[in-house]
Parts: sequence; C-alpha cells; structure tokens
Amino acid sequence: MHVGLIGGIGVAATVVYYQRLTAAVERLGGGLELTIVHADVQTLIRNNLADNRVEQAQIYARLIDRLRAAGCDCAAITSLGGHFCFDETVQRASLPLVSAVAPLDDFFVSQGIGCVGLLGTRAVMRTRLYGQLRRTRAVTLDDDMERLGQSYQDMAVTGACTAEQRALFLDAGARMIRDLGADAVVLAGTDLNLAFDGQDPGYPVIDALDVHVDLLARLATGKAPLPA
Repeated sequence: MHVGLIGGIGVAATVVYYQRLTAAVERLGGGLELTIVHADVQTLIRNNLADNRVEQAQIYARLIDRLRAAGCDCAAITSLGGHFCFDETVQRASLPLVSAVAPLDDFFVSQGIGCVGLLGTRAVMRTRLYGQLRRTRAVTLDDDMERLGQSYQDMAVTGACTAEQRALFLDAGARMIRDLGADAVVLAGTDLNLAFDGQDPGYPVIDALDVHVDLLARLATGKAPLPA
C-alpha cells in the first residue's frame, strides 16, 4: 500500500516519522511506497489555537488531493496536535485517513496500562487526547498546562529542544507519575522525541508516534487492513 504523509507540522516530527517508518517496514521485510507533502506549521498553530477546524481541514483536504494524485492509497497526519480537526478532514478527504489517536486506547489496554499522563499541545492535554480514550484514564498537569503547551509549541516550531525545555518536560512526566497516579507518560506530541530521545527519565514512557508508525508499517506491507 502506498502511504501518504502530511508533513511539515513540524519538520523535525516529519523526519522522525520518515526514519521510524522506513525502519519498521524493513523489520517487517517489506518495501515502502511513500509520498510526503508539506503543510505549514504556523498556519496549523493559528488554526489550532483558534479552533478553526474547518479551515484546517480544507488545507489538509487539498494536500490529500495531491497525495491521491501521486498514487497514494491512504494518508496520515504527522502531528497529534494536528488531529484536532480529524473528523472534519475525514469528511473532505479523497483518501482514507489513518488516525494516530484511535489505536492508542487498544495499545494501552494491551500493555496493562490503566492511567496515562499526557504531554503535548494545549489541545491534546486539555481534551485528554480529544476525549477518544474510552478504556484508559488520562491525567495532565492542569495547573502547568499553559507553560507546557507553550514550551511544546516553541520546540515544534524551532525543531530543537533547549536544556530548559528538556528539564521541564522530564520533570512534568515525573510529577504525573508521582502525584497523579499515572502508570506511564505518553509523548502525545510528535516533537517530544527531541526532549526524550536518549534520556532515562526513570519512569515508563510511551511514544504515541511509535504506535502510529507500527500501524502505518503494517498497512504499507499488507499485514493490516485499513481501519474502518
């Protein structure tokens, strides 16, 4: 299956998707047909903060049309924050859209995880992953959400993580484990790999990107059907 990715939101996240998807497909022993289109992260941020779902969905729809013209069989958004208008995009998309949020609940249950702490954009944290976790409890640092959300946005835009930002995110994860009863911390923002890669925070960490990439790799190699 020819996979299409909407990238650029941000650039560092797109690079990680590309790296991990190619590696996952190689592990499965298959070949990869892949096309990436570029979205604008600043436009996404403005629409996300203003909850302009239709406007962003229309942008995605045009990009998905390009992916379809390139021969893609499905499309995916390389940003959990960018999923804030997922339903509106599905209504307009000319290709099946593979969610990064939908597979997470089943994954958490399969790992015996009952409560997760979320790090990501303001919208991801405020809505507890858009309210799509049905069997898993999600917690966030509500009293520090603005600072965490702004730091995440700054990191995503620059594509780099400062020492201060890394310390902030690592400490936030520890607080959710210690104070809020989380069994694991979920990197519910693709760019958080910039802060956590190569670190040993001393608590379980789940990268939501890996769950999405695993599904995309199995689709690419014909080992999984398109989700309904």
